[in-house]
Amino acid sequence: MGIHWIDLSIFIIYLVAMLGVGFYFFNKNTSKDDYYVGGRNMSASHIGLSVVATDVGGGFSIGLGGLGFVLGLSGSWMLFTGLLGAWLSAVILIPRIYSVAREHKFLSFPEALAYYYNNKVAFIAGIISLVGYIGFTSSQVLAGAKLASATFPSVSIESAILIMGVIAVVYTVIGGIKAVIYTDTIQWIILMAGMVLIGIPMAYYKVGGYSAIREVVGVEMLSMFNISGVQFLNWLITIVPIWFVGMTLYQRIYACKDEQTAKRAWRIAGLFEWPVMAFMGVLLGLFARVAFEQGMFTDIGYGPGNSPDAELGLPLLLNHILPVGLLGLMMSAYFSAIMSTADSCLMAASGNFITDILSPLQHKDQSHNIRISQLVTLVIGALAILLATEMRNVLELMLHSYAFMVSGLVVPVMGMLFVKKPSPWAALISMVVGGAVTLTLIVLDVSMPFGLDAIFYGITLSIISFIAVQYLTKK
Repeated sequence: MGIHWIDLSIFIIYLVAMLGVGFYFFNKNTSKDDYYVGGRNMSASHIGLSVVATDVGGGFSIGLGGLGFVLGLSGSWMLFTGLLGAWLSAVILIPRIYSVAREHKFLSFPEALAYYYNNKVAFIAGIISLVGYIGFTSSQVLAGAKLASATFPSVSIESAILIMGVIAVVYTVIGGIKAVIYTDTIQWIILMAGMVLIGIPMAYYKVGGYSAIREVVGVEMLSMFNISGVQFLNWLITIVPIWFVGMTLYQRIYACKDEQTAKRAWRIAGLFEWPVMAFMGVLLGLFARVAFEQGMFTDIGYGPGNSPDAELGLPLLLNHILPVGLLGLMMSAYFSAIMSTADSCLMAASGNFITDILSPLQHKDQSHNIRISQLVTLVIGALAILLATEMRNVLELMLHSYAFMVSGLVVPVMGMLFVKKPSPWAALISMVVGGAVTLTLIVLDVSMPFGLDAIFYGITLSIISFIAVQYLTKK
């Protein structure tokens, strides 16, 4: 099924507008503070919407659609962990970190670790965070490519990865964090309006309403308990801690004009994660499953015995049900979500590299620093695009990136927040052990006992290492 020129025109106008925002801020960034933390004077509404746009974004939007296609409504529990993480972070992390960050003008998350431990700890944390965010950026580019490929069948996933990646990288490189946060706000509003006003009501109507849904899918798909306790635990230990170690989140804490603004922004973000975005995403995935079972996709080769990739169900549904004009708007809405996460992750990775790994190269000339930052952002973006061509599952790539970062960084952060005199050696060894164990188990695809993810064992060994070394160094 081709796409009408009107839809294509709407989509192209949207992409040009996003690039325009980047160019608007190009000459407004006069320092690293402007480029990485928006001058430290941003409001709760902009930051809150930017946080949820970054965290949920396109990867989770497409990933949630895949969960709704497979699990039904119970897939929404994945983002309940986002609500927990956001609110716990507002209560525990922000009060302890904001004033210190403001006083010392932190630009990155590892700089907080340098303050409480030392520069070696910050250096290793910077490497772990950089690797994790390159993977996370790749997952967003892949999400966009899947959406584009399903919408425009003549475009291969590889070509779509290149197109999506280049656009996201270009406006992030030139605009910095202000371009990212302001476009996040615009993009999130577009996505919410698209889902509430177009996607959900049109899909519900086209599949035949509630009675048709009940007839086509099993009762378990309409239940909130169609997942195991182990599955929920895996999501819990992977996603809640990211709110304490995510570079994108620290950048936004630093960008807030005061501590209360940061707390308010995090509470806003939590509510948008669950229930708002969680149920919208899985509902559309569920409707896609109903449409598939009804034979709506047989004209493109997906029928009984030949189910599409679950993450393609949602874009295939939208392509089939939306009339000319609305399809272009809805595609723009989903690409908005994807862009809003890709750009933030790219800024995080760039900040890690410049601030925590290549800090000796930063000179006093602020404009020169910005040019170096932009070049680094460009190179990291190219690496992320390359990685995206090698992967096929968005949610898997996202959760693996999360798992690597969390297992390496969450224990030192807990030490920073709760231990009176945390040992730098305890932090270093726990980071290396946690990150290495989780990454090794993921790469080797080891089957874990009790169905627990690799991250559980990585964090457990990281905790043991931290406690043991902290005790020995104290002695």
